[in-house]
Amino acid sequence: MVIRIVEVGLFAGLLLHIVQGLVLEVQNRSKRKIGYAVTLGNRGSKWYSRSMGLLGTLLLFFLVIHLSHFWVPSRFTELPPVEYNGKEVANQYAEIIRVFQNPVTVVIYVLGCISLLYHLLHGFQSAFRTLGVPDGKYISLVKNVGFGFAVIVSLAFAMMPVSVYLGWVS
Repeated sequence: MVIRIVEVGLFAGLLLHIVQGLVLEVQNRSKRKIGYAVTLGNRGSKWYSRSMGLLGTLLLFFLVIHLSHFWVPSRFTELPPVEYNGKEVANQYAEIIRVFQNPVTVVIYVLGCISLLYHLLHGFQSAFRTLGVPDGKYISLVKNVGFGFAVIVSLAFAMMPVSVYLGWVS
């Protein structure tokens, strides 16, 4: 029951994030009808900060692929059962092993994790700025923690398909 509540909350949060991102993108584009005469490129902001819409869209496509590989089969189709704590449950482990045997799928997952890395690099510190953390000593700390968070989370997610494909997990 707790898992279902968390699952619904996660979907609701994801939908809210998508809607807020779209609204922000539309607002930003509507504020300035004519582009800047001189673009600053990376001197003004990092490319991933300027590409949050693209990165978010890539992550959405990746999420659809991920859900079709794991969530849909576990909820709506019959996966081979396995006994766990005295009852039969869908064998997600076997599905992970099966899905990550395909090198194209592994590459898609790794690219999804790279997109996640860049999305988090900007999003982490941006969230703290939205909450009111001012420029100065605290924002430097937030950026450093955010960098570590983005790298660790993205590498951890990428390790599953890579580990299965390379036979480190079987």
